[in-house]
Amino acid sequence: MLKKQTVWLLTMLSLMIVLSVYYMTSPDNGGDLAYFDQGENTSEEAASTDTSEDEATEGEQDANVDDISNLGEDQLFTTIRMEIQDERSQSKDRLNDVVASSSASVEEKNEARDEMNQLDEISRKESVLEESIIAAADYSDVLVRHEDDKVLVHVKQTEQLSNSEVVNIMQMVRDEFGDVTVDVDYQPAEG
Repeated sequence: MLKKQTVWLLTMLSLMIVLSVYYMTSPDNGGDLAYFDQGENTSEEAASTDTSEDEATEGEQDANVDDISNLGEDQLFTTIRMEIQDERSQSKDRLNDVVASSSASVEEKNEARDEMNQLDEISRKESVLEESIIAAADYSDVLVRHEDDKVLVHVKQTEQLSNSEVVNIMQMVRDEFGDVTVDVDYQPAEG
């Protein structure tokens, strides 16, 4: 039992770290995806010897942005996809443990199987949507994430999305996921 608790704790800590970096690097305008400056960042702020809390926090944020922007824009969506897949794999492993457990009731095992099937279905729908959206308008890349009755769609292309493109994407998501809240976000692609 200790092993499961340790894995669970490490999973939650990893998730907290990923979300912390995500929220610290997101723009203040309420967008759902962090944008990174591809220009050279000055390290004067991070190297400052002033010990005020504001400047220390600013230096930490600069360091986090540098780490993530070193991934490159092309790898950002891939990295996020891998993190989502990792989280879901860990959830499925936990659910498999419930199904294989001799102490779990039949009802708990059925709920675990249903939840595993739901995770597989969500992953399949996200993948289908990404391929469909890319095929529909030949975007550079598309990332679809389903989170708590909300679907986030991040589109990477060289030009801003038009209103009709956003409406088409929202309709495609609703055709696949049903009546859910849809956020469509644009990220500029190198080009």
